[in-house]
Amino acid sequence: MAALTLVRAYQHSFDSHPNTTLAFTGGCLNAIGDTMAQLVQNTWGRGDIEKHRQYDFQRTARFFAFGMGISPIMGRWNRFLERRFPLRSLQNTNGVSFAALSKRVACDQLIMAPCGLVIFLGSMGIMERRSPRQIGDRFRDLYRTVLLANWKVWPLAQMINFRYMPLAYRVPFSQSCGMVWTLYLSLLSSGEDTRQDRQLALQREVEGEQEMAES
Repeated sequence: MAALTLVRAYQHSFDSHPNTTLAFTGGCLNAIGDTMAQLVQNTWGRGDIEKHRQYDFQRTARFFAFGMGISPIMGRWNRFLERRFPLRSLQNTNGVSFAALSKRVACDQLIMAPCGLVIFLGSMGIMERRSPRQIGDRFRDLYRTVLLANWKVWPLAQMINFRYMPLAYRVPFSQSCGMVWTLYLSLLSSGEDTRQDRQLALQREVEGEQEMAES
């Protein structure tokens, strides 16, 4: 009963304020994904420092902000796919065009997936106040790996999404499925952050030793 009430409240909110509803829902689901990632890191981290570090609320806030920003874009994208590739070519028919469904998935994975990953890596780097060089390193180290992993996971999930979910629920569905994906992205991004921080600290240490030697 509570779930039904929640679904009705979501549908009413989406009908009246679609972008705001998608933004808030996407932000919350992304934040949950990062929370899961941090719990995994703190529980099963490989080292004592990684196991006992404090919860990073700013990191969760960054994922919340990214979810809020990208979700309305995904909503518009889904509406475009709905119009461009209608699954039922004739009204009042129950048959679904597999060709149109395949085109939706292919278009989503070949256009939105690469662009979304660019937005994710770039926005996270900017929110973390990384230098342009560090953001470039992030792209070089992570982009290809994450995109290939995406193509192994998401085509089937999006086929189910486009085939069975009403338009209003496609973004929440993909982000609900994507909480595990967000966990993966969060762990990967955190590992890259740690590597860059260590590299920066080592560089500063070397520069400090050089200054002391020169003086």
